[in-house]
Amino acid sequence: MRQTPFRIALLVIAILAISLFHYFTPLHLHHIHDIFQRLYYLPIILAALWFGLRGGVGTALAVSIVYAPHILFQWGGQLTVEMEKYLEILLYNVVGFLTGLLAQRERERRVELQRVAEGLEESYRKLQQQSERIIAVEEQLRRAERLSTLGEMAAVLAHEIRNPLGSIRGTAEILRDDYPAGNPKHEFIEIQIRETERLNRVVEDFLRMARPQQSEKKRCSLREELETIVTLTAGSARGAGIELVLEPIEGELPLMGDGEKIRQAFLNILINALQATSAGGRVVITARRTDGRATISFGDSGAGIPGNVLARMFEPFFTTKADGTGLGLAVTKKIIEAHGGTLEVESAPGQGTTVILTLALLPEGT
Repeated sequence: MRQTPFRIALLVIAILAISLFHYFTPLHLHHIHDIFQRLYYLPIILAALWFGLRGGVGTALAVSIVYAPHILFQWGGQLTVEMEKYLEILLYNVVGFLTGLLAQRERERRVELQRVAEGLEESYRKLQQQSERIIAVEEQLRRAERLSTLGEMAAVLAHEIRNPLGSIRGTAEILRDDYPAGNPKHEFIEIQIRETERLNRVVEDFLRMARPQQSEKKRCSLREELETIVTLTAGSARGAGIELVLEPIEGELPLMGDGEKIRQAFLNILINALQATSAGGRVVITARRTDGRATISFGDSGAGIPGNVLARMFEPFFTTKADGTGLGLAVTKKIIEAHGGTLEVESAPGQGTTVILTLALLPEGT
């Protein structure tokens, strides 16, 4: 649209220039007049291509009007010449009409093709959106199927694991009688009994994973839970040549929740961090209070996690370990979210991994 005035001005200038040269050329220079006579076709054809039928016919009529006085006043009286010139005017209009008609049809066809292309593009976008919805639904169905499989597997585990756990706990209780309170080994036996009970409840939680139930919540200390998991894994860390550090924690960091499940979540994250760290590496745990919430981070100096794995690491049954089940982090995320918390992972290949959790704390002094 912005080119229209320029094109009209260009056509007007072309017609006037050809006419002026035509009028001021002596009549005896017939070959020059023939050239100017043919030059009129240029603005006619250009107008037809630019503006369609109206442009071609309108320009042909304008050329006829401009050219007619030249015939009457300069070539008047020569009947043969006049008939030839009048025939040329007729050809101007025929060429303007036909060229304009063809150009207009081509333009209409181009507009129609563009409309069809836009329609196809819109259809493609809708199909793509539908395809994405279908993929999302399929992914949800696959997850539901995994949860169903998890329930079946947990039922088998409940039968196969509870009996050995009962034997382990009974043995630990017998050993506890030989080491009274105050003995250094008494604390480790108590931890063994508690962890046996927790493992038994983990099996029960697998049974209820597809239909999570509200856990019994009471006041617990995040500092105590972190100190417990560090005590449990300190020996393994030393054996692997890994430095395990729990930064000093100010206060108890109390919250209302299920302490055993929170401990389970922390332990899952810490074990993954230790497994990802090679000998000579370091795993650091920090916890602090910020605006009524606790921020706990587990940072390791391992190899980091690729982006494609990072996006799926909380999916049930997804694992990169040959002997992994793909349930640890999925259970961990459910536990943290059930306590109103958040869980994020920051990692990049070659830069280690940091898992950051936030949990709501009880007011200070409660």
